[in-house]
Amino acid sequence: MNIHEYQGKEVLKQYGVAVPQGKVAFTVEEAVEAAKELGTAVVVVKAQIHAGGRGKAGGVKVAKSLDEVRQYAGQILGKTLVTHQTGPEGKEVKRLLVEQGCDIKKEYYIGIVVDRGTGRVVMMASEEGGTEIEEVAHHSPEKIFKEVIDPAVGLQAFQARKLAYAINIPNELVNKAVKFMTALYRAFVDKDCSIAEINPLVVTGDGQVMALDAKLNFDSNALFRHKDIVELRDLEEEDAKEIEASKFDLSYIALDGNIGCMVNGAGLAMATMDIIKYYGGEPANFLDVGGGATTEKVTEAFKIILSDPKVKGIFVNIFGGIMKCDVIANGVIEAAKQVGLDRPLVVRLEGTNVALGKKILNESGLNIVAADSMADGAQKIVALVK
Repeated sequence: MNIHEYQGKEVLKQYGVAVPQGKVAFTVEEAVEAAKELGTAVVVVKAQIHAGGRGKAGGVKVAKSLDEVRQYAGQILGKTLVTHQTGPEGKEVKRLLVEQGCDIKKEYYIGIVVDRGTGRVVMMASEEGGTEIEEVAHHSPEKIFKEVIDPAVGLQAFQARKLAYAINIPNELVNKAVKFMTALYRAFVDKDCSIAEINPLVVTGDGQVMALDAKLNFDSNALFRHKDIVELRDLEEEDAKEIEASKFDLSYIALDGNIGCMVNGAGLAMATMDIIKYYGGEPANFLDVGGGATTEKVTEAFKIILSDPKVKGIFVNIFGGIMKCDVIANGVIEAAKQVGLDRPLVVRLEGTNVALGKKILNESGLNIVAADSMADGAQKIVALVK
């Protein structure tokens, strides 16, 4: 789960991470009022969307007067920002963060992720703050320093100091940087984050070490432990179909193609998308109904796929272990009756109760194309869509 920058900063403040003072605004007048309350000569007006690259897209403006705050807030609110993370459709800005300006001496990067390679939490740091870390990794990988953290003892002070020295934090501010990194790590672990990214971390003219931006992502599987984090969820920033899928415990991610996929198991879902692309098609979604889906769950999954106007055909690819093929068949038929099946449908069933599942589909009266294998099904749906 993702949250906005201003929400992430509020979470980090609870752990002692230094952040600039700021206020959220939903209208131009609220933005002007927030700037008055902050009372600094310079304020920053920042678009709040669940995506990076806002500055390059015109979503971050430095205002030196209340008139400029009004002007910039009017320009940004309601604007559709297109960044490298939003996709070509972009995201509409519905809220702003109005924040006090600060005297920036130097920008750095600090990030914490779960490294699948080591099975540990890793803290990364770079002197190249303010730029996309992917670009730094591509062009200057030697400028990214990492510390693997032992979960039994957590981030150690010597590791934080090592990173601070590696990225050339001024000597007199190393202790503050260590305190910052330690607090960030505590927040990451306590709140079950999957990413905690501070870009940029800044050193200011008055000797502060501060998070000028904050990106926090949370492990959705751990949200039951964090009702305070769940309350920060902004449904307007998420795909409506993905929200609907989450209500039925379905794993759904919208993609750009035109072939809807309904599969059981994440590995099979990815293999299905790969084979569709191999035969010249483009998947419209990743949808995993899971191992123990009910007829109702399958019905809802099918309805979610059909609700996407880009979908020109559907490929159901089920390998029944725990999942029974007759349950899938009943769900597909029920959904097709409720929604009205007006697009090509190819179904490949294999495994538990496969004969019964095929019998149910054959006797349904629906226009369903049967497939003998995954490759056969992929070729058939690609041909039908084309």
